[in-house]
Formats: sequence, structure tokens, C-alpha cells
Amino acid sequence: MRILLAEDDSLLGDGLRAGLRQLGFQVDWVRDGAAAERELRAQPYAAAVLDLGLPQKDGLDVLSTIRQARLPIPVLVLTARDAVPDRIRGLDLGADDYVVKPVDLHELAARLRALVRRAHGQTQEVVTVQDVVLDPAARSVRKAGEPVHLSTREFDLLHTFMLSADRVLTREQLEQHLYSWGQEVESNAVEVHIHNLRRKLGSNLIQTVRGVGYILLRSAPRA
Repeated sequence: MRILLAEDDSLLGDGLRAGLRQLGFQVDWVRDGAAAERELRAQPYAAAVLDLGLPQKDGLDVLSTIRQARLPIPVLVLTARDAVPDRIRGLDLGADDYVVKPVDLHELAARLRALVRRAHGQTQEVVTVQDVVLDPAARSVRKAGEPVHLSTREFDLLHTFMLSADRVLTREQLEQHLYSWGQEVESNAVEVHIHNLRRKLGSNLIQTVRGVGYILLRSAPRA
């Protein structure tokens, strides 16, 4: 799950990036509002964590701009404990949630998972497609009730497919979801991960749409 972190405090930003990565997120970190707006327009992030007191362009202005542009990215704002008016204005401008500084990392991660879940119309914490059950918080997968061990990339790829069930995803879209800045992407990385998922979860789970990409069907295809 790839997210954008917009935070100008170097110590806090570095800690949040490192902590969220340990909890399974792919994190791109920017330090000013202009960069945040540029990246939110350019990349299909699963969610954004937006500090309101950003240089160059205030976080509230960034939020207002991306909502006027009808960008559907879920946004969680970071606010100071005594900044109630800013929290209210942020929610009115289109923020989906907020967290008060100092930030509890596990609460932040849980709120991000909830935002992504709601953005994809999921009401339950776990995601179920066919006989596969994925728990984002525990980072566990079961097929027909039996646990399945997946690598970090395989888990993230499966999560992306399950949240987008019945939608065709291109290789480029999958790479954008899986890799943050500075991570080397081998030319056949997505194909290798899909091969491994098919081996572990069944050859018919992820279908190839020739010349376009891949799709995970919500209902199992007929034999």
C-alpha cells in the first residue's frame, strides 16, 4: 500500500516514514505543500498523510486544491492538539480523518487502513474474495481456511488485486502501487510475483487479460 507523507519536520517525518514502512506501507515523503500537490496529482496513492503547517503551500490549501480537482485520494491530516479550528476546516475542505500530534504510529496505521478500506467500499477489516481472506492489520492470508505464507511484495500485490476485484490492472499500475521512490523495479518483477501468487493460491485466481494487464475476479471463473 503506497502512501504520500507530507511533513516538513525532519525528525517526525523520518520517524513516520520508517515506522510506517515497518508496518507494511510504501512511503514517499515530501517536505512542502507544493511538492505534496504535485505528487498527489501525478501518482495514484492509496492515501495521503498531510501536515497542515507546510512551507511553500499550506496543507489546507493543498487539500482544497486537490478536492477541487476531484482527486479521490483519502487524506488524513496531522494537526496540533490545540488546533481545533484547523481540524474543523480541514474536515470541511474534504479531509477524511485526522490525527493529533504527537502521533501514535499504530493508531495512524490503523486509520490509514480504514481510509483505504472505505475508499474501496469495504466495510470489514478483512478483505475476502472467492475463498481467499486477507487481513491487512495482521498481514496474513488464508485460502479455504488454511494459512498461506507470502513475501512482502506478494502480500501487497494480492492486497491491491483484492481491493480492485473485477478491475483490470496494468503492469504500470501495479508497479505504482508496489514501489516507492528509490526502489529498483526489475522489468519482470510484477510477472514473477503474479507467478508466485498463482503457485501458492491457485493458477486461476489471477487472470491475464492479453495485451492489457491482469484481473482478479470476485467470483471464481467457471471451469
